[in-house]
Amino acid sequence: MADSRSSVFVILYFCTLFLLCNGNTFRRSHPHKGVHGHSRLAPHNYRDALTKSILFFEGQRSGKLPPNQRISWRKDSGLSDGSDLHVDLVGGYYDAGDNVKFGFPMAFTTTMLSWSVIEFGGLMKQELQHAKQAVRWATDYLLKATAHPDTIYVQVGDAKKDHGCWERPEDMDTPRSVFKIDRNNPGTEVAAETAAALAAASMVFRRSDKAYSRVLINRAIRVFEFADKHRGSYSDGLKSYVCPYYCSFSGYQDELLWGAAWLHRATRNPMYLKYIERNGQVLGASEEDFTFGWDNKHAGARILLSKSFLVQGMQALHEYKSHSDNFICSLIPGAPSFTAQYTPGGLLYRMSDSNMQYVTSTSFLLLTYAKYLKSSHMTVSCGATIITPKTLRSLAKKQVDYLLGSNPKKMSYMVGYGPRYPQRIHHRGASLPSIAKHPQKIECSPGFDFMNTEAPNPNVHVGAIVGGPDQHDMFPDERSDYEQSEPSTYINAPLVGTLAYLAHSFGQL
Repeated sequence: MADSRSSVFVILYFCTLFLLCNGNTFRRSHPHKGVHGHSRLAPHNYRDALTKSILFFEGQRSGKLPPNQRISWRKDSGLSDGSDLHVDLVGGYYDAGDNVKFGFPMAFTTTMLSWSVIEFGGLMKQELQHAKQAVRWATDYLLKATAHPDTIYVQVGDAKKDHGCWERPEDMDTPRSVFKIDRNNPGTEVAAETAAALAAASMVFRRSDKAYSRVLINRAIRVFEFADKHRGSYSDGLKSYVCPYYCSFSGYQDELLWGAAWLHRATRNPMYLKYIERNGQVLGASEEDFTFGWDNKHAGARILLSKSFLVQGMQALHEYKSHSDNFICSLIPGAPSFTAQYTPGGLLYRMSDSNMQYVTSTSFLLLTYAKYLKSSHMTVSCGATIITPKTLRSLAKKQVDYLLGSNPKKMSYMVGYGPRYPQRIHHRGASLPSIAKHPQKIECSPGFDFMNTEAPNPNVHVGAIVGGPDQHDMFPDERSDYEQSEPSTYINAPLVGTLAYLAHSFGQL
C-alpha cells in the first residue's frame, strides 16, 4: 500500500508541475470562437498554410522577377521567350517541376486562383494582395498570349527536350520553341479555358483596377468567340508537342460550358445564359462524370452555374442544382450513389498521378457549394439522407487536414509546413543549388547528378504541394517519383480559397 501511495503522490507531483510549466501553452491552445460562435480548436495553422500556398507561386514564376520577389533562390529566366515567332511571351508560370510553360494548365490555374479570390478573398485579410499578385502574374502573360486576334500562343518550350535535361530555369538552354493555335489549327479547350481565366480574373480586379478589369473581360469575350467559332482539339494539331503531358482527354465541350459560365457570371450578359440554355445538354457530359481538374471542368461548371439558380433564382439553370447534388452524393460514404474512393486514412483518391490536385479542387467545390446552399437555405438529398452545408464543410476540412499532416504518416504534403514534409520534391529549381550558392552554369546532363542523389533539396520550395500518397497512404519521398513527388500550380490554386475559409472560420484571420 505504501508503494502505491508513493506512486500516486509522484504522479500528482509531476502532473501539477507539467500544468504549471505549460500554463501559457494551454492558454494559447484555448479554443477559438468560430465564425458561427462555436468554440472549436483548430488542428492546423490554416493561416500559415494560406500564406505558404500563395508564396509557392513566386517560386514558379518565369520572366523578369520584381523587386518584391520573396523567393530569393529564384532569379530571372526565360527572358527571350517568344522571340522564335517575334512575339513577347516573357512571364507566366512554369506549371510544375520542369521549365516549360504550358498554356492549358496555366489558364486553369488562373481560373481557380481567381475563383478562390472571388469566393473567399474577403476573408484573406493581408494575404489578399499577394493572391491578387499571383493572379496578375498569370493574366499579364495570358494577355500577351492572346494579343493577336484568332491566335493563342499555348506553349513555350520543347517539352521532350526539356525533360531530357535537369537544369535550373536560370540556366536552361533547351529550345524555347513556341506553339500556337489559330483558325487553321484550332484548340477549343485551351481557348475556352483561357477565356474563363480572363473572365474570372476580371472580377478579381473589378474594384481595385477597373481599367485592367475591362481589358481582361474584353479579351475574354474575344477569345471565347474564337474558341466557339473555330472548334477542334489542340491535342490533334499539336499532338507531338502537348502529349502526353497535357493532352485533352475529356474533349472541349466541358471548356465551352465552363467558359460560357464564367462569361455569364462576369458580364451578366443574357446572351451567355441563352448560349448555356441552347448548348448545355450537348456540352454537358453524363451526370456520372465527377472529375474536376485541369482537363475536365464538368463538375466545376455545374457548381458554378448552380449559384445562378440557388442565389439569384434563375430558373433556367435549375438543372445544375440537381447535377451538383449528384456530384456531392457521389462523395458521401453511405449515400446510395456513393462512388468515390478513399484511402484507409481518409484521403479522396482518384488516380496515381498527382492525386492531390483532385483533393484540393474537390475540397474547394465542397466549400463553395456549401456557401451557395447556405445562402439559399437549401440542402442536398442523397436518397433518404439529407446533406447539409455543414457536412460539406466538414468533409472539405478533413481533406485539408489530411494534406497538412493529419494522416497515417504524420507528414504534411505541403513543403515548409509542419515539422515533417517532403524533402526531395521532383522540381529542378528546388533540387539544384541556387545561383547565389553555385554561380557557375550547371549543364543539362550533369544536372541529373543532383536529381539522382538521396540528399534533401538544397532549396525549400515553401508552399509546394506534391502529388501525394498512394491509395494505401504510402509516400516514398523520392525525387524520381514524379507522380507522387512533383508539385504543380493547379494543385495549389484551389487550396488558396479553401485555406482562407478555414483560417477565417477558426479565428486565425
